[in-house]
Amino acid sequence: MMHHRLRNLNFLWNHKRVYRIYTEMGLNLRRKRKKRLPARIMEPLLQPIYPNITWSMDLMHDALNNGVSFRSFNIIDDYNREALAITMDTSLTSKRVIRELDQLIAWRGQPTKIRVDNGPEFIADALAQWAFQRNIDIKFIEKGKPHQSGFMERFNRSFREEVLDAYVFTRLKEAQMMAHSWMWIYNNQRPHQSLNYQPPVAFLQKHQQTDSFPTFQRDGEIEWKSLVLNATN
Repeated sequence: MMHHRLRNLNFLWNHKRVYRIYTEMGLNLRRKRKKRLPARIMEPLLQPIYPNITWSMDLMHDALNNGVSFRSFNIIDDYNREALAITMDTSLTSKRVIRELDQLIAWRGQPTKIRVDNGPEFIADALAQWAFQRNIDIKFIEKGKPHQSGFMERFNRSFREEVLDAYVFTRLKEAQMMAHSWMWIYNNQRPHQSLNYQPPVAFLQKHQQTDSFPTFQRDGEIEWKSLVLNATN
């Protein structure tokens, strides 16, 4: 095609010369095709009637004061908006996402479905296979419509305003400790309008009539209240 095009422009080079120059310029490389996503079906954003029915998860980006970028992997339970996990690292692949989910499920139990966007970590074949093996339904929102994951978006906005944008971190460990401190306050002390102004843990205990359902930082070895006081003073 290129050879004939040049011929029509009165360039009399033979096809071998045209091809040699074409390849030297790297024009013979195949274009990478974007992975075609299957059609996403919008689901109404409803509060589940029990915990561990629907989780939402997402990834956020930020940077330390030296410019090193890091990511935050956030998971909440849609039932009571409880923060189940905030994991920070400079790289969070689909394999790391799966490992964090396995650790969370080990003490919390597994959900029926997980709502996510169309990020590369979530559309990866590895996550699809993991979900199939565990009989968990991965629910994708429509591309470009983050409001379809409104519970997660609201959580991310609070986390951004009150942690990521409120503090300057010099080390990743500092950011992770502050995130855990904020989680404790968010889950145990902060009133939520959507929960009749109750904190997530109080809402869970009241409506499920149990004190034994696993909640973040409830039975761990770390004294979380002391950590919160140290971080906020």
